Amino acid sequence: MKILVTGGGGFLGLALCRGLFERGHVVTSIQRNHSPALDVLGIRQVLGDLADAGAVMRASAGQDAIFHNAAKAGAWGSYDSYYRPNVLGTENVLAACRTHGIGRLVYTSTPSVTHRATHPVEGGTAETVPYGEHFKAPYATTKTIAEKAVLAANNASLATVALRPRLIWGVGDNQLLPRLVERAKAGRLRFVGGGHNRIDTTYIDNAAHAHFDAFAALAPGAACAGKAYFISNGEPMPAREIVNALLKAAGAPTVNKSLPFPAAYAIGAVCEAAWHLLPLKGEPPLTRFLAEQLSTTHWYDMAPATRDFGYAPKVSIAEGLRRLAATMAP
Repeated sequence: MKILVTGGGGFLGLALCRGLFERGHVVTSIQRNHSPALDVLGIRQVLGDLADAGAVMRASAGQDAIFHNAAKAGAWGSYDSYYRPNVLGTENVLAACRTHGIGRLVYTSTPSVTHRATHPVEGGTAETVPYGEHFKAPYATTKTIAEKAVLAANNASLATVALRPRLIWGVGDNQLLPRLVERAKAGRLRFVGGGHNRIDTTYIDNAAHAHFDAFAALAPGAACAGKAYFISNGEPMPAREIVNALLKAAGAPTVNKSLPFPAAYAIGAVCEAAWHLLPLKGEPPLTRFLAEQLSTTHWYDMAPATRDFGYAPKVSIAEGLRRLAATMAP
């Protein structure tokens, strides 16, 4: 089968491309920059911007399915910088599916679409946890718009499913772990509210396998068609425990310092104002959205994913940490 992966050069995107290739599929990736790692796998690359409808249409020609993984993530930036890749890019992918008669679309969403200030989620599912409102970050806003569009597009000719993996980490992580390590080494990493809030995380192999499992079950009228699912390791831990375990595996100093939530929220508001007014380069060290995310309990029930497409984590947190430590050893 011919499958297009958007954002195949990224952390999850590369795992998707590798896994699909190993399963015998002919894989193409569309991303903005050339990826040497995809060269090694022999994956065809199309360089282009998802906001460019023509580029997406050309990359999608002749494909049987799409794994739409690419997105702009983060807690800072203009609304337009998120809207173009996340919303317009998704609209272009959906248009390409209709034009080329592509029958299956697996979309990588995020639990952030359900974020509601400091409202905890304990064992929630996509069936019980509503979409968030009044987001303080364009990432969550635009991913919500995109997910709703993907699920609404599900019909008799195009089967769609949205997966919401929580905090992906593991071997090859070029996003979450490097930022944690950099801040820990600089003495700039703090927990918010003590870091005792329980959170879910997802080892990279499990995140990828969830996509493969959903894809295998996806078809018009399938149990998972037109639905969203939280994905994680199913092993919620206090934030301070998993963060320090990751830092230890990476050979970085662990963290004990913490900020009370009111102080962290106020600092986030000040940082946002300063970055807007001056403006300053890069991302602020803290935002109100991050303060809420870092201090709130978020863990999910995998039962719907298991029920509808057989997802079950294959790599435990302990095994993932062992693998990560082995790659970090000198």
